[in-house]
Amino acid sequence: MPVTPAPVRRVLVSGAGWLLVALGVVLFPLPGPGLLLLGAGAALLARHDPWAAARLEPWRRLALREAARGVATWPRTLTTVAVTTALGLSGLLWLWAPPQPAWWVLPAWTWLPGGAWAGVGQLVSGVVALGLTVQAHRRFHGAPEAPDATDAGASGAPQDAPPDRSPGRSPGRRSGAVG
Repeated sequence: MPVTPAPVRRVLVSGAGWLLVALGVVLFPLPGPGLLLLGAGAALLARHDPWAAARLEPWRRLALREAARGVATWPRTLTTVAVTTALGLSGLLWLWAPPQPAWWVLPAWTWLPGGAWAGVGQLVSGVVALGLTVQAHRRFHGAPEAPDATDAGASGAPQDAPPDRSPGRSPGRRSGAVG
């Protein structure tokens, strides 16, 4: 099998990242994988672009911390699995496509927007979320200190490291800060 040169691979990965981000933006208002596609696209972009990695890092730390909280105890784990399953299975409502009920006071276009493909997306999102819950349980259950180890940035520097004092930066702002 031929080896893809690094510059070509970088272009392909970046192109796939931007495609997933665009699809995520389009699908975001519908039930289903819009947010997952945004995250996957951002993760692909962060593999080669430092600006994307810097903006994704705080979200990565937050996601790991919350994943650990969601599986910290058996009641939390079971609640996470139950809610995730219910949200995923709600996609069956879109596939069933019942008629708009008489009590629905909103415009007709708001009843099950997106059609059957939104239902498929909801089901796929539920399966992915359950997989992520299982992964979080394996990684974090019984190890409450584990998310603290992931709080170090991509460079491995602790979070209480002094801020970047480069020329042109205001005091107290880290490099890569947005705003």
